[in-house]
Amino acid sequence: MKTSIIIKRIATAAFIIQLFFLVTSCKDYLNIDNYFDDEFNIDSAFSNARNIEAYMWGAAAMFPDESRTIRGNYTPGPMATDEGFNGLTGAGTTNIYYGMDFATGNITPDKFGGLNQWGNYYKIIRKCNLILQNLQKPKDITSTDRLRIEGYTRFIRAYAYYNILVDYGPPILLGDEVVNTNESMEYYDRPRSTYDEAMEYTCAEFEKAGTLMPPDVGLLNFGRPTRGAAFAMIARLRLIHASPLYNGGNAARSYFGSWTRKTDGVHYVSQQYDESRWAVAAAAAKRVMDMGKYQLYTVPADNLTAQLPSGVTSDPNFYGSYPNGALGIDAFKSYSDIFTGESVAAINPEFIWGVSSPYINTDINQGAFPPTLGGWGRFCVTQKVVDAYLMEDGRSIQEARGDTYFETVADLPAGGTFNDLFTEQSKTFSGYPLNAGVYKMYANREMRFYASVGFNEAVWQALSTSDVALQNHTAKYYFQDLDGRGGVSASSPNYPITGYIIKKWVHSYDAKTGTGARTLPKFYPIIRYAEILLSYAEALNNLNGSHTVKMGEREYTMSRDVEEIKKAFNQVRYRAGLPGLSPNQLTSAGTVQKELVRERMVEFLWENRRFYDVRRWGMYEETEREPIMGMNPDGATKEAYYRRVIPGTSSFLTREVNKRLNWVPIPRSEMRRLPSADQNPGYN
Repeated sequence: MKTSIIIKRIATAAFIIQLFFLVTSCKDYLNIDNYFDDEFNIDSAFSNARNIEAYMWGAAAMFPDESRTIRGNYTPGPMATDEGFNGLTGAGTTNIYYGMDFATGNITPDKFGGLNQWGNYYKIIRKCNLILQNLQKPKDITSTDRLRIEGYTRFIRAYAYYNILVDYGPPILLGDEVVNTNESMEYYDRPRSTYDEAMEYTCAEFEKAGTLMPPDVGLLNFGRPTRGAAFAMIARLRLIHASPLYNGGNAARSYFGSWTRKTDGVHYVSQQYDESRWAVAAAAAKRVMDMGKYQLYTVPADNLTAQLPSGVTSDPNFYGSYPNGALGIDAFKSYSDIFTGESVAAINPEFIWGVSSPYINTDINQGAFPPTLGGWGRFCVTQKVVDAYLMEDGRSIQEARGDTYFETVADLPAGGTFNDLFTEQSKTFSGYPLNAGVYKMYANREMRFYASVGFNEAVWQALSTSDVALQNHTAKYYFQDLDGRGGVSASSPNYPITGYIIKKWVHSYDAKTGTGARTLPKFYPIIRYAEILLSYAEALNNLNGSHTVKMGEREYTMSRDVEEIKKAFNQVRYRAGLPGLSPNQLTSAGTVQKELVRERMVEFLWENRRFYDVRRWGMYEETEREPIMGMNPDGATKEAYYRRVIPGTSSFLTREVNKRLNWVPIPRSEMRRLPSADQNPGYN
């Protein structure tokens, strides 16, 4: 007991130190261009070691906030997928939900909103090239610092190309060239690379960066990337490169079969399948795993932890101790604490790379909190997301229907009535209260569901406020209730149009109104270890033969090793308190892939992975053609409310399914300067 208290105090102290640094460090780097101008005072930027490092972090500060994926966002994000939605509509440039604009086809080469980051990324690249060109100039720089700065600079440049690659497609590769200013238009004209060329270049730059960057950063430097971050980014990119859309086959032909470079007729995206890419992706993930630095975050079980469900036979290891089973940890806290601010991000072993994020409280959680508690109540998840969560025993809702899952009277035993579709007893687990009278669709679900989704009659604890009337608020979204459509003004969008709210980043102490209301500081994982484990399992699952791959200084031999797939995948399931893959499931690569698709949707909900996943899998059109659904916000009674409906809003009705929405278009202003470059397919 004494040991746990000491550890908690150390973590708290580390957290306070971390916050102090994050506040003070912004003064040094965010406005670095006030000190150095590329054209007029560039010599002073490279006159000494301190200045060149400051200039480098100034380039890094130009990246958009990675957590800004919803409102005023730089990337299409969750609102451009089947996992996120809101009823707010905008006209022209007034809609600050650019993901919604993207999904409705309103983002064009002439109209971008915040998605126009192409030029910004090239400014970052230019700054990095200037640094690399001038690394020898500072007289006071040591060899160690020069190599470290080179590593960080290559990482920053590679990260700029990574962002172009995933959001815009193949970039124009500049190498180490510092592009001059005030040249003729002909000087700037150059073609785009192919997708393969860009992938190889970007991964090679991350590789060089990783060998030069430090393996760790101290508490005071949380947010800076490390060697592990560079290698993890390679693993992410290699998985994308191996996936169907970019690796030959039907998806690649359907999307890019006629897209060739005008300067030489070469296909921008390979039309030839290469299985070895999956082996490269598996090796890249395995290298991160073998570093021994990262693991899934877990919280030990205590007397408040929910008991594991009994009678599970699909996975013979389920009742073993974690990580070889699900016993001994608190599944709710182990997942929830990563996002709510309860865990100290700087010492969280699952964070391979993450950043401090005030945006989560000011925007994402503001959009999640019920209007009664001072929020907007409109940042929704969809019924598809709710349906994707498994039951607590690992079965799908389809498998458990009529047993532990009840949605309609037809699911009940003979003689059951609508009133029997609501729970009779309240319960609390891991500090999470679940009311009596909750719709049984939401009962007996896996812990990540409760940690992530706010549903009708879920409790918002708001424990930091001393106003008792605001604490443990039950949000009711029926039409006439205060948090429902009729409870706000008729024209207000501040209600959950699908009936479900993203609650993933809300801590039990977070409050927006009331005496003493405060919110815990939040942190956003750019890449975490769970992604590496699932990427490794997916890459292995797609192999038919054996392949030997050199990754860094080591060789890996990769094949569809069932034990390796199970070990990696099941760690994520066990952490969620769920059984792992069954022996029968593991025999079928197609079945395992379906489980991976479900797992990534649930595990990375609203972490900006779904947008890229459905595209790399070649599933984008299939997933978008399924209508977005939720509960009925016009339902004044329970019976009327708990019906699946399609949201009645122009935000949904004008959603577009079009292959061109694989990428954001390149701005027309850039295309005018680049007659040798081709626009992304489908855009004029």
